[in-house]
Amino acid sequence: MLLDEIREVGDIRKIPPEQYAQLAQEIRDFLIEKVSVTGGHLGPNLGVVELTMALHLELNLPEDKLIWDVGHQSYTHKILTGRKAGFEHLRQFGGMSGFPKRKESDCDCFDTGHSSTSISAAIGMAAARDMRGTDETIVAVIGDGSLTGGMAYEALNNAGKMDTNLIIVLNDNNMSISENVGGIPKYLNSIRTSVPYLDLKKGVYDRLVGSKTGDGIISTIRRAKNSVKSLIMPGMLFEEMGIVYLGPVDGHNIEAVRRALQEAKHFERAVLVHVITQKGKGYAPAERHPARFHGTSPFEVETGVPKTTRNKANWTDIFSTVMFKMGERDPKLVAVTAAMSEGTGLKRFRNKFPDWLFDVGIAEQHAVTFAAGLAAGGYKPVVAIYSSFLQRAYDQVLHDVCIQQLPVIFAIDRAGLVGADGETHQGIFDLSYLGSIPGLVICAPKNKWELSDMLKFAMKLGRPIAIRYPRGEAYDGLEDFRSPIEEGRAEWIYREDDIVLLALGSMVPIAEQVREILKERGMHVSLINARFAKPIDEEIIREACRYHSLLVTMEDNVEDGGFGERVLDFMSREGIGTEYLNISIPNVFVPHGSVDLLRKELRMDAASVAERIIAKVELEL
Repeated sequence: MLLDEIREVGDIRKIPPEQYAQLAQEIRDFLIEKVSVTGGHLGPNLGVVELTMALHLELNLPEDKLIWDVGHQSYTHKILTGRKAGFEHLRQFGGMSGFPKRKESDCDCFDTGHSSTSISAAIGMAAARDMRGTDETIVAVIGDGSLTGGMAYEALNNAGKMDTNLIIVLNDNNMSISENVGGIPKYLNSIRTSVPYLDLKKGVYDRLVGSKTGDGIISTIRRAKNSVKSLIMPGMLFEEMGIVYLGPVDGHNIEAVRRALQEAKHFERAVLVHVITQKGKGYAPAERHPARFHGTSPFEVETGVPKTTRNKANWTDIFSTVMFKMGERDPKLVAVTAAMSEGTGLKRFRNKFPDWLFDVGIAEQHAVTFAAGLAAGGYKPVVAIYSSFLQRAYDQVLHDVCIQQLPVIFAIDRAGLVGADGETHQGIFDLSYLGSIPGLVICAPKNKWELSDMLKFAMKLGRPIAIRYPRGEAYDGLEDFRSPIEEGRAEWIYREDDIVLLALGSMVPIAEQVREILKERGMHVSLINARFAKPIDEEIIREACRYHSLLVTMEDNVEDGGFGERVLDFMSREGIGTEYLNISIPNVFVPHGSVDLLRKELRMDAASVAERIIAKVELEL
């Protein structure tokens, strides 16, 4: 196999050009085989095989710098830099990350995980290069979905003023996670379909290149091309920003991409190379269902069908059902998403109420302020967004929603430990960064019924509120405990004495298990469902401390600024001397791995928590 000859960076240059197609097929076969076992981002990676090969043929890595926007499409890059063996443990604890990681390889020059960042990082690297006086080539690869993010335009505006070389490769597959929306995808589509211009350019270039007078004529044509392009290709957004535009180029034609990159290196300006690719290329199920194979669980190679089927609804399913039902009852309810209508469970709502679902693209900041505008206009917007992505809109939550006390509901999916996507996707900071904002109510459901009740409560609240819930199967225990939701009020589940567990959201089921372990040791243990991280239930804390010798808070957020610290601060201010133990995530960036394994490593699984409580009790005796 040709793939066996790729042992380290640069080995692709040993492969004869006539065998590139075979190597590309072997890479696709390898990726399908490995991701079918581990799960991962299959569709994006199948779409950039030839593009990545061309980049590796033209760049001298690691001296040259290659920055992958988001980074979930870097699997072929990892193979070509000698990390093929790492795919046995892709996205598993202690194994290879599904994203670029500087600690993994010198060829990963910048860690990525969120979108729209690559151009900014590349401009910074170009500035550093020029100050050092070196001459390495710097390339940012950004997708058309990521180009809908505002940060990308801040960077493009900066890039237009550059008088030094920087290459931006626009990987245009007309597909982010959900279908692309907005003006930029329409603009790019108009470029894709400008066949007369492309044919003219290719014909003239092929005739002139290599001839004695051809290079001079090409230079003359380039000086006059802006006016020609403006006639044949309306807009020319990038050229008008001061960025040289090359393309579109067939991203599955290695030689065509190489020629474009070679041309791009000659400019003392920022150059955008527009490459057209097909997401999921080479694997029929991924081509037919690009959204499903964007990030996939293990699947059967022959059919593309997941290897495991879900018997129970997950948290996103519950949110989806409740939104659908509330939409039928309240014409003022609208939903906002940042290119994640399927990922956040809004597909059913969109199908039923297409005019009430607003997908603004990968633009979380805009999504939040847009929702604030909807609320100011008399509607009830629900912003459905992942916890780690909402971080990007902190200022908008604070400034545009909460200062004005607008009734925006934040449905925060993937809160807490997420798992295989690692540091950039763990939702373990939202209680800290949202908790600092005055006037924002924050709650978390213990089970699927409580999520439904909290959404209905939020619709009536009339002020900003965030409801956070985890990834995965929705807990369906404690069905008999369903008291009405009241702002800032917690819920007694079991009343005993000695030890009281005050658990928030997804930690309630774990607290149940902890309680059973401790009871087997002869301890008396109470359990409170906290419900609200802000405002906390001060009355129930006073009562709990009055009748228990140890209060244990449990949350799936980092310790600094979290729920437990808020409880401890209250106890301190009140002069409550009850012994206290905070079970939370250490103040670290949590790597990739299964959620169950990560909990064990962090000593947050039921057995570990029980051990920590027992050690605390014995220490106090």
